[in-house]
Amino acid sequence: MPSESAPQSSHPHAAGKPASGRPASTGGRPGGAGGRPGGPGGPAPVEKPNLSEKGSPKDGQPQEMNRRLFVQLLAFSDCEDTAAVAAAMEAAGVEGVVYENIHDPFGIAVLAMHEDPNFFVGDWRELLQTEPLASLTPCPELTMFGRTYSIGYEPDLEETLFTRPRRTAMNADWPWVVWYPLRRKGEFEMLPPETQRGVLMEHGTIGRAFGESDLAHDIRLACHGMDLNDNDFVVGLMGKELQPLSAVVQTMRKTKQTSQYLDRLGPFFVGKVAWQSRFSK
Repeated sequence: MPSESAPQSSHPHAAGKPASGRPASTGGRPGGAGGRPGGPGGPAPVEKPNLSEKGSPKDGQPQEMNRRLFVQLLAFSDCEDTAAVAAAMEAAGVEGVVYENIHDPFGIAVLAMHEDPNFFVGDWRELLQTEPLASLTPCPELTMFGRTYSIGYEPDLEETLFTRPRRTAMNADWPWVVWYPLRRKGEFEMLPPETQRGVLMEHGTIGRAFGESDLAHDIRLACHGMDLNDNDFVVGLMGKELQPLSAVVQTMRKTKQTSQYLDRLGPFFVGKVAWQSRFSK
């Protein structure tokens, strides 16, 4: 998982400004005393961040892709006509899902997926501001937003970042869903990489067992800096029946990641598909 790092201090009394308040001379050249960046007495050169998603080497070549899928779940109450919401989603050509909320007889949630985040403040926003969605009561505590990501071992980035999450969300054979956010404790990011891998492997082994048995399938999204409550990830569980989705959450409560390194989990949206857009590659 990517780790976070804090920027260096930019306090006004940092080195480079004497007590008189007058800026120190740098010889009139960029890069501070000594001339160009990286030169004698100058600051070290700064490496440009590579924000591409990375997978395992393919045909001996590094595998990178600077694309990803953004996903948003919005929940509402006071919905008396789920079919009308589904019709509006279909007419607008939204790639997504409409769910009915098991905890609220008038509750629904809408899921939208798009590669371009501008969609969510453009066409998606316009749809939400028109009927029948505009008159519904939002449930902001259940709002979730995230992006697909890689961890560096994936053999096929297109499959990992786009095809699999879309296929999972729009699979008619998996109508039951549980969506929730989570935040890790900071201690996890301080663990040595090999220890992190062991913690994640324990968690992942359970997920694969449920997936290969066709009991529960997941969509995992990163939401660093994009979540209202400062969560790190969003998880969507999908399956034929509800009970196995509850069981996989229960089983994972015993792992090191959940029992020792999670700061918080939830709230949970639990529901069933009322409408899905058609999946196509």
